[in-house]
Amino acid sequence: MATGELKDMLGRVSLTPVEEAQAILLDALRSFVRKTEKYTLPEALDRIISSDILSPEDLPNHPRSTMDGFAVRAADTFGASGTMPCYLEIDGDVAMGEMPRESVRQGKCFRIATGGLLPHGSDAVMMFEHTIPVDEKMIEVVKSVGVGINFIDKGEDIAKDSPALSSGHLLRPQDLGLLAGLGISEVEVYAKAKVGILSTGDEIVHWSESPPPGKIRDINSITLSGLCRRMGATVTDYGIVKDSEESFFATLERASKENDVVLFSGGSSVGMRDLGERVIEKLGSPGILVHGVALKPGKPIIIGLSNGTAIFGLPGHPVSAMVCFELFVDPALRLIAGTSHPENSIRPTVDAILDRNLNSAAGRLDLVRVQIQKQKNNLPLAVPVLGKSGSISTLSRAHGYFFINEASQGLNKDTQVKVHLLS
Repeated sequence: MATGELKDMLGRVSLTPVEEAQAILLDALRSFVRKTEKYTLPEALDRIISSDILSPEDLPNHPRSTMDGFAVRAADTFGASGTMPCYLEIDGDVAMGEMPRESVRQGKCFRIATGGLLPHGSDAVMMFEHTIPVDEKMIEVVKSVGVGINFIDKGEDIAKDSPALSSGHLLRPQDLGLLAGLGISEVEVYAKAKVGILSTGDEIVHWSESPPPGKIRDINSITLSGLCRRMGATVTDYGIVKDSEESFFATLERASKENDVVLFSGGSSVGMRDLGERVIEKLGSPGILVHGVALKPGKPIIIGLSNGTAIFGLPGHPVSAMVCFELFVDPALRLIAGTSHPENSIRPTVDAILDRNLNSAAGRLDLVRVQIQKQKNNLPLAVPVLGKSGSISTLSRAHGYFFINEASQGLNKDTQVKVHLLS
């Protein structure tokens, strides 16, 4: 930590704005060396590709009909209408899955189904609805069709050697379908981020135990583990560490060597028994990046970096820990996993109307949990879920959250807010 800075009464330097803290963190992680792995398409779902994928062929590789109808020469239908139809002779049928052997000649057409390959000589598909059968060999065309209508041309979807997917793209089911259509059976993706999680405090017992008086169950480890796994990371639980600098350092040192990211909770606030800052500094360069952000809840977070491993000291209160995960750990994991722009939130949002006045302290970012209630003929209501940072039920009851920015001292009832939806 830099020297000569003004400190508050608890010994901390002034709080870092949230956006500045995020930028400091992500800039420090930009040089992270990501490992890659190769997987078959079914195994690659929800993984992030490590390099641009170019199309090895045209898709489609031959013009295909997008309608049931007749493959025609568009010029042969020019001027056709219900009062002045034109007539075309049916010269054959396009068999599905087969290349047409004959060409469409002037005044002729071929029956074709959706997905059928266009015969040479044709440049449009006339829909069945715009024809009237005269007999088995002739149709009456009651509407003209233009060149290029009702078919997809060779390479129109993706041309050979053009980008199909870019590096940093998260592979969704539809992306796997695209790659399958291009004949790509294997892709190179970034390796999953490895996350180590530990809880600190003499008062903590495992969540499966019945705590004696003075003890509490460990909520954060299972909550944080679930959040990490949802992001595709592999998680190692290092258990509960007592308030001893020796044991805390030994566990954190091991975890930092074995993982890309380490999360510990309960040792980030300033106090006699909170060892997080000292232990991170002992681990190695560059040490502490941020300690304390202008955020409610979540102010006492520690963000550090040791020998390429990101280390987060999260508040012990469950809601504060989850808020800090959302704002700092989430983008860090996405960057490490290979996401191109981890600073851009991908969480869906909805506009809503605040249902009450809310006060806020200027100079800090406030995150407000809300429930969404539908209204007739209006935007939904955002109803704050009030409670202290130790109340995990506030997040379970919340549908999402919105921010009150640092420049504001609160929001009035009926203000429109952008709610980030929780999954």
